[in-house]
Amino acid sequence: MSKPESNAPGANRSQKWLWLPRPTLSLFMWVLWLLMVNDFSAGHIILGAFLAWLIPYLTQDFWPGSTRLNKPFALARFLLVVLWDIIIANCILVVRVLGPTKNLRPAFMELPLDIKDNFTITLLASTISLTPGTVSADLSIDGRTLLIHTIYVDDIDAAIAEIKQRYEAPLKEIFE
Repeated sequence: MSKPESNAPGANRSQKWLWLPRPTLSLFMWVLWLLMVNDFSAGHIILGAFLAWLIPYLTQDFWPGSTRLNKPFALARFLLVVLWDIIIANCILVVRVLGPTKNLRPAFMELPLDIKDNFTITLLASTISLTPGTVSADLSIDGRTLLIHTIYVDDIDAAIAEIKQRYEAPLKEIFE
């Protein structure tokens, strides 16, 4: 009896790479192991390679499907924007928190999402939470709205438009 063939995209790839499910992760883990132990002896090279293979192999059922990076240069630009926003938000937050409490205007905002992929939504929520003064508090059941709490907001509609323009649009361009 012959084995039924799957027409699903990536079906052959999953069978081909079953013994090494995440080659990039394995390479990263192996190099990280060698850097952490700071010893390039044969024993550590072999042990690191074994662990770098074993951990992704044993956890492969828990990993979601691969996410495709469409525009790596846009990702670099996005990371620089986020880093800049974190630095600026830290400075502004220090002034607001150490100042009089009347200068704080906390609010909850509902951000309607244009992105659909769970990974991209997670990146957006993490980016918002990394920026001081804001935290993503909840995702609606249908995955279409992100609830955000902020310590200071003058205009909720302007804040939502800025988040969509600075964070959501680039993430959509990069990953979806």
